Amino acid sequence: MTDKFSDIRAAFQRQAEFCRNNGSPLTADILEAVARHIDPTGPVGAHILAMDGNLEGAGEAMALRLTGGLHALARSGRDEALAAAYGGEGDLDAAVAAALEAHGADLAGWLDSPPQTNEPARAAYIMAGLMVAVARYPMPIDLLEIGSSAGLVLNLNRYRYELGGVEAGEPTSPLLLAPQWNGAPPPDSAVTLIAQRGVDRNPIYLSSPEAAEKLLAYIWPDQPERIERAEQAIALARAFPPPIIAGEAADWIEAQLAAPQAEGVMRIVFHTITLQYLPDDQKQRFHAAIAAAAEHATEERPFGWLSYEFDDARKAFELRLKLWPLGEDLHHLADGHPHGASVDWLL
Repeated sequence: MTDKFSDIRAAFQRQAEFCRNNGSPLTADILEAVARHIDPTGPVGAHILAMDGNLEGAGEAMALRLTGGLHALARSGRDEALAAAYGGEGDLDAAVAAALEAHGADLAGWLDSPPQTNEPARAAYIMAGLMVAVARYPMPIDLLEIGSSAGLVLNLNRYRYELGGVEAGEPTSPLLLAPQWNGAPPPDSAVTLIAQRGVDRNPIYLSSPEAAEKLLAYIWPDQPERIERAEQAIALARAFPPPIIAGEAADWIEAQLAAPQAEGVMRIVFHTITLQYLPDDQKQRFHAAIAAAAEHATEERPFGWLSYEFDDARKAFELRLKLWPLGEDLHHLADGHPHGASVDWLL
């Protein structure tokens, strides 16, 4: 058990370094405190050890799940010392250690599902990719998303954008997404969604205040601009609920891609930082469904696959696009910040 738990502590440290390098020193400090104080015999540590799978590989995901639980606890005010430490007052290390002990059972419950940050700023990447697709096939889009969470990215047509000097989206939207843009702009093509829908194993329906609060808890606490952006996207999602259902990604995408596609409509599947959470069998079936849909694509009924995911070395987040029957792998469109802060456009 000691060796296994050493792997978990090391994974928490790695995630702390990732958070520090991506603009959240507070989350890094919290994770380092967790790594120092988590007890393999306590509720949180024992819960992790009892979970199936490769603990070393799952450690980073465990870390993000736990930080969501701690942030929710701090936001709720149920642990005054933790709330004060999150606000910059008091001893953060001691507050985290005390919270792991006093609220261990509640925090352990956060370990059973993947973090669902559902960062709406990633919609800027997807919109830019859709603009590339429409430049090649100027027709309306039937848009499908796996791993939709609360549907904040799926709702991308409710936002307005400034992408390298090109304006896009809904011009009257209160939510503007304008990442720092490096490189040439995307093509100035108008994106029209004829339909959009998504699936998630555990979708978040934002009509529930508790669900919205859980979504906000996954956002790093020292990044108030992200919290404000999410609150704006949540308000839009309540006014215009994104069509998402509960289900397994492979089951759903197989059924969706088997359904008839109208002539003059481009069907596009997309996902953002999702594939790493799919079980191997689901991932294999998803790729097989994409390949089958690609074989049946025509100039009148084109098909696209747009993804924003870690590269194979887990060093960068890459926006990639494939279009059929073009047969051309447009693939690497851009690299981007995981929370939508910047874009390095490569076309």
